[in-house]
Amino acid sequence: MEKIVEQKWDYTKHAKFYEYRPNYAPNVIKMLCDYAKTLAGGGCLKVADIGAGTGNLSIMLLENSCSVVSVEPNDAMREIGIERTKGQDIQWVRATGIETTLQSQAFDWVSFGSSFNVMDRSLALKETHRILKDGGMFSCMWNHRDLQDPIQEIAENIIMSLVPNYTRGVRREEQRGVIEEHKDLFDEILYIEQDFYFHQSIENYILAWKSVKNPYWDLETQEGAELFEKIAYQMRHQLPSAFDIKYTTRSWSAKKVKK
Repeated sequence: MEKIVEQKWDYTKHAKFYEYRPNYAPNVIKMLCDYAKTLAGGGCLKVADIGAGTGNLSIMLLENSCSVVSVEPNDAMREIGIERTKGQDIQWVRATGIETTLQSQAFDWVSFGSSFNVMDRSLALKETHRILKDGGMFSCMWNHRDLQDPIQEIAENIIMSLVPNYTRGVRREEQRGVIEEHKDLFDEILYIEQDFYFHQSIENYILAWKSVKNPYWDLETQEGAELFEKIAYQMRHQLPSAFDIKYTTRSWSAKKVKK
């Protein structure tokens, strides 16, 4: 089958490392589920999880009694997600966030877990508006490393010493602006954030970094692999063998405006 992902966002080489990433703060997902149910008037929520990856957010939605359609264009990511969610109330679809192939006005909630930044956000909002029921909810969310956390500060210094031009991209940006640019589509913006601690061994922490796609190291090239090994070497020598590390789940949601 043809590739339907832009090469720069092809996560095939990173998929197997996603299990080492921390998941979203459970209380944030619970609050969003409760709010989406209020907007929907109760009952089981039908959710489209866009850019579902290997299913991290989709699984949390299932745990909150949602019926989920997970949209993921990358075959390697989707295959892992299908295996992780066997036998549950979930359907996996090979499509993108701007052309979901999903039915119009069919969903109570459309979620983007660490995926809204990898597509044209304006087109994604228009497609989200199309597939949402009137009054339905859009959400985008990310886990951000707390750069003031002692562990993260050391890791950041290591990376910056080896990659001086390192930046974190759109995923770190405030998302209110892009939603407000589409007031004809979405309104009543809700922002939620929560800090949490995640226990990790140093080796799992390094494996989690292998799930990160950025322009600075490509693990399939000798140059990229060598750079990452330099980073990993410094992390192994400067960080403890295991630690509790601080993250923040940040989420922006908005209600569909009826046209």
